[in-house]
Amino acid sequence: MKTVPGSAAEMLGALRAGQRTASDWTEQSLARIEARNGALKVWSHVAADSARATARALDAKPPVGPLQGMPFGVKDVILTEQAPTGYNSPIYQDFFPRIDAACVKLLRAAGAVMLGKTETVEFAAAFRLAPTHNPLDPARTPGGSSSGSAAAVADGHVPVALGTQTGGSLIRPASYCGVFAMKPTWSRVSRDGIRLYAPTLDTLGWFARSVEDLGLVYDALVPDRLPRRSRAIAGARIALCHTPFAQRAEPSTRAGLTQAAEALARAGAQVSTLTLPPEFDDIDRVHHIIMRAEGRSAFLPEYRADLPLLNEHFRALVENSDGYSDADLRQALDRAAVLRARFDRLAAPFDAVLTYSVPGEAPLGLGNNGSADFNSLWTLLHVPCVNIPAFTGPSGMPVGLTVLGPRFADTPVLEMAAAIHPVLAEARAGAQVGG
Repeated sequence: MKTVPGSAAEMLGALRAGQRTASDWTEQSLARIEARNGALKVWSHVAADSARATARALDAKPPVGPLQGMPFGVKDVILTEQAPTGYNSPIYQDFFPRIDAACVKLLRAAGAVMLGKTETVEFAAAFRLAPTHNPLDPARTPGGSSSGSAAAVADGHVPVALGTQTGGSLIRPASYCGVFAMKPTWSRVSRDGIRLYAPTLDTLGWFARSVEDLGLVYDALVPDRLPRRSRAIAGARIALCHTPFAQRAEPSTRAGLTQAAEALARAGAQVSTLTLPPEFDDIDRVHHIIMRAEGRSAFLPEYRADLPLLNEHFRALVENSDGYSDADLRQALDRAAVLRARFDRLAAPFDAVLTYSVPGEAPLGLGNNGSADFNSLWTLLHVPCVNIPAFTGPSGMPVGLTVLGPRFADTPVLEMAAAIHPVLAEARAGAQVGG
C-alpha cells in the first residue's frame, strides 16, 4: 500500500525515524486550526493546552504506541476527558464529562493526541445543524452530521477525526469534502461513551486522507489486527450495485459510476452488476421505522428532565408523532435481520461491491446537509463501507464512491478500497489531461 505524502502514515514514519516530534505535529495542527477555524467553524472546542501537554509527555519517552504523536479530532457526541461534550444542544452547554469514550481511550492508548471536539448536528440527529462550511467551497455544506470531522480532515487540521453514522453521517460528508471515511461493521468497534440515537443502527467511524490511514485507526480500535495485503485489480471480482434508488442519483453521478467500472475493467477487473432483489425495495422505510422508533427511548431523559430546552423534533420522537407501534418495530427489526443475511450471501462471491456514496455534489448553502439515500441501506445492513474520492461533478466538487462487502469483511474492504482508488485517480487524471 503506497504511503500518501502528508498522511498520518508518512508523519508517523518520520516521527519514528526521529525526523519529527509529537510536539511539532501538534503545533502544526494547532496553527492550521488557528488560521482556518474562524472562517470554516470546524471546531466546537480546541483543547490546545492538554494537547500540548500530551505531546510533550510523548516526546519525553521512546515511541511505543503505533499512533504515537498523531493528532485527531472527535465529533462532539463522543465523551472526552480533556474537552467538554455539548452535543450541539442548549441542554449540555458547559458539560464536562471528565471521561473518555472507549474509542478515544483506545486512540490515546495507541499514542494519539486528542486536539478537541468537532461540530455536529444536534445529538447527531436533527434540527440544529453544524455551523461548519465545506473547505473546498465555503458556500456549500460539508454534509452532516459529522460535519466538523470531515472538514477538519479535508482542510488539513488533523489527519484523522472520529465521527458516527446512523443514516449517512460518515460516508456522505466524506464524499462532499473529498476525503476517505470508514464505517466499519456494526458492533465491530465499541460505542461505549457515544451518544446513541438508534442503537441498532448507530456506528462509530472515522475520516482520513488515505485508505492506509483508515487502516491504522481500524487496527487501534478492534480486538484482532488482521494483516492486510496488497490486492491487484487484475482478476478482482467487483460488482456494481445501483441500489433500488438509482433514479435518485444525478446523471453525472450515474455516469461517474459507469466510467469507474470501465476504468476498472480496463485494469483487468472482472466487473459485473449486483441487482438487489425486490425484497430490498422498501429498505429505506425499514431503516426509517427503526430509527424513529428507537429514538423515542434515546431522548426520553431530556424529554422528562429538560423539556423547555428540548427542540420540538425530539419531543415529536418521544411522543411518537409517526404512530409506530411495537408491532411495527418488531416487524422492521425482523425484516432487517433477514435482509442482512440475504445481502451477505449476495455479496459473498465478489471481492468488493462498488456503489454510490451520494446523489451528487455537496448542495449549496448550510441549511441542507444532503441526502442519505445511498447510505442508510448499508447502515441498516451493518456492512463495512469505505468512501473513496472518485470523480468531480459539474461544478468541480468531489464525488465519492463506496466500496463495501458482507458483514465483518472489514479487512478485505480496506484492501480492495486501497486497490480501487489508484485506478480511479489515474483515470481521472488522464481524463483531465486529455480534456
